[in-house]
Amino acid sequence: MSGGEVAGLLVAVFWAILVSFLAVALARLAQTLRATTKMVAEVTEQAVPLLTDASATVRSAQTQLDRVDAIASDVQEVTSNASALSTTVASTFGGPLVKVAAFGYGVRRALGRRAEPPPPRTVVGRTVKGKRRPRRKGA
Repeated sequence: MSGGEVAGLLVAVFWAILVSFLAVALARLAQTLRATTKMVAEVTEQAVPLLTDASATVRSAQTQLDRVDAIASDVQEVTSNASALSTTVASTFGGPLVKVAAFGYGVRRALGRRAEPPPPRTVVGRTVKGKRRPRRKGA
């Protein structure tokens, strides 16, 4: 055997070993791909019903939100009506009621002054001129 033949034989052996390693790696990759395909199929089987349930839940929530929106608009309308009614009642009865109350207070005060003698007019610490006692001549 010559050196070229030995070199060719070594290259062929290394080539065979390399092809063997690649074949094992491809076999393992194929096994991994099969397992992944199986897992994706199982997830899909479980995900479709979950997505269907989620879709139904979202539709139900949208229906409830529509109802709540309608209720909120009704409440807003009732609030504005109550505010308008309150303003109307206050303007209709407020002025006359204040006038009646003021009149009643004035009448009570006037009747109360007639029944009682007027209080003496004093300034803090001093008596008004008309109420002074005459001074004694000897003091």
